[in-house]
Amino acid sequence: MLTGTLFALTAGLMWGLVFVGPLLLPEYSPALQSFGRYLAFGLIALPLAWFDRARLAQFTRADWREALRLSIVGNIVYYLCLAAAIQRAGGPLPTMIIGTLPVVIAISSNLRDAARDGRLPWLQLAPSLLLIAAGISLVNQVEIEAMRAQPDADLGRYASGALLAICAVVCWTWYPLRNADWLRAHPDRSPRTWATAQGLATLPLALLGYAASWAWLSASGSAFPMPFGPRPVFFLGLMFAIGLLASWLGTLCWNEASQRLPTTLVGQLIVFETLAALSYAFMLRGQWPAPATLGGIALLVVGVLWAVRARPEPLVAQAHPD
Repeated sequence: MLTGTLFALTAGLMWGLVFVGPLLLPEYSPALQSFGRYLAFGLIALPLAWFDRARLAQFTRADWREALRLSIVGNIVYYLCLAAAIQRAGGPLPTMIIGTLPVVIAISSNLRDAARDGRLPWLQLAPSLLLIAAGISLVNQVEIEAMRAQPDADLGRYASGALLAICAVVCWTWYPLRNADWLRAHPDRSPRTWATAQGLATLPLALLGYAASWAWLSASGSAFPMPFGPRPVFFLGLMFAIGLLASWLGTLCWNEASQRLPTTLVGQLIVFETLAALSYAFMLRGQWPAPATLGGIALLVVGVLWAVRARPEPLVAQAHPD
């Protein structure tokens, strides 16, 4: 339990970095950032795949198809929606919408995976879910009030950003459930190798997507300088940093946590990503969080600690009538 929680914490610290990228590169489109990040991830996976070639050779076509599906939904589509949401609504609002993932995944998993992982009694699960939801709501309220105080606030733009963030939530509710299915069904496989496999599956998709974005910019007569934009060194450095730390290392740590913890619990530990993203956003702003924001963060932490204490109960099989 402790080891799995520490892996989930590390994954959250790495994944929090992805919320900073769109704020540091406002002139780059969400498509270029999404495809650029996963192109870097795929290139990083190539030398890692060489060292893991013997284990990768054991993967079947079904395994590679699953890695491809996970890469499309959990990597490219998710980050495309998230980057667009952050650029349209700023950092805090999408962060807090994504912060609902622990609640959404915990409920989905408790309904879906009880036969495999055991069911957390709803009365036992409710306090942690309520604490996490209350913390998210409190922080979100502070950010919404700050937005309303801005005279030039574009509510339509904020609303579209919120909708895109909700789409990202849908993608990342599906991803950890399906990823945990594969990992729990293959306990003999290395989580590191599975992370590398997803990077390899992402590479051709990201390459095609980046080429298509380049062609679209050229055909539309855009003055945006390609292939790497107006700040090529910074863009490439940030994409490779996020590709290594968030995509590969974050996925590796999450896979390790998913093999050690019930899906219901590991889903709630995604709250570490929210806490990390908020910390990075306030550091980037150069300001200390408001007291209400700190109170919301405290509720999130208490909710996570409560969740880790919970233990799933195996379902009792019904006796056969004969």
